[in-house]
Amino acid sequence: MADRVPRINISPPLLNSACPWATTWEDLEALFRCSFTGAITIRTSLLEGFRHDPDIHQYTFFDPVTQSTNDETELSTALIPETASLNTLGYSPIPLETYLSYISDISGGTAKPTNKLIIISVTGTPDDVAECYRFIAKHSLQVNIPLAMEVNLSCPNIPNAPPPAYSGEALSRYLTILKAMISTAPELPRIPFGLKMPPYTYADQFKTLMSALTSGGTPCPVSFLTATNTLGSCLVLADEDGASGKPRLAGLGLGGMAGAPLHPLALGNVSTLRRMLDESDATKHVDIIGVGGVEDGSGYGRMRGAGAAAVGLATALGRKGLKIFEEIGLSTNHLH
Repeated sequence: MADRVPRINISPPLLNSACPWATTWEDLEALFRCSFTGAITIRTSLLEGFRHDPDIHQYTFFDPVTQSTNDETELSTALIPETASLNTLGYSPIPLETYLSYISDISGGTAKPTNKLIIISVTGTPDDVAECYRFIAKHSLQVNIPLAMEVNLSCPNIPNAPPPAYSGEALSRYLTILKAMISTAPELPRIPFGLKMPPYTYADQFKTLMSALTSGGTPCPVSFLTATNTLGSCLVLADEDGASGKPRLAGLGLGGMAGAPLHPLALGNVSTLRRMLDESDATKHVDIIGVGGVEDGSGYGRMRGAGAAAVGLATALGRKGLKIFEEIGLSTNHLH
């Protein structure tokens, strides 16, 4: 039965997605204490941490209309109502074990148990991810904060490592090993886990995902999908007219785009996924965290209308800081 799969509870249904602004202990503590977030997501981590190189792994904000980059001038966001970002980042340089210690610290500062969820985004090989689940599930017994795991299978910025979420075979490997972990380790508490998806652009990609989710029978062990990650192979040039042909970011400058230009594609992904999930008894229980280009109450409303159980922010958080959650919260009365 689907009700045996743990569900995520995010109230208010607003949170950050895994992003550079959820990296440090200070980032996470501030996000957790924000009364307008019903959950927080930690930047995607590895068992051993990611080797970050600032000369390679970079990000920039840009105006999606003029393509101008405003990092140095810091123009008022009021003058640029729709912002975008491009990044060539990988994962967090901080290993999973350290993030679990951060969660213990945050839990220690919480006077009583809370329903505010912490989603720990992880990645690695299927065996690595199974080990991450083991660590997180065991750690959930030591803190008074509910924990969930998000498996990031969609980063477009890792050389020689195409996002597994585009491959049915790769998706099945991750789901098989996680399902085996859950069924063969009864001593572990059952925690929700979800998949962070890339932006899909044609019908067969959605069918591939649904085939993987339903291949193991009923119910699918996945509790939620985060849709969507950034759109890869995008380029922003250093000059507005592009005359120099010089990329704004290091190297070839090709990276993952997010923010306003991604919003229609993210809405389409959320809407399509919700419809397809509801068509199968094996997946009706799977919630969607909608991410992509939301920066105000209207964007939040559109994402919820498309079928998102909760809405995540990244680019808008990077540009505006924590006040973006308050702005959305106050503009949608039921949030707070």
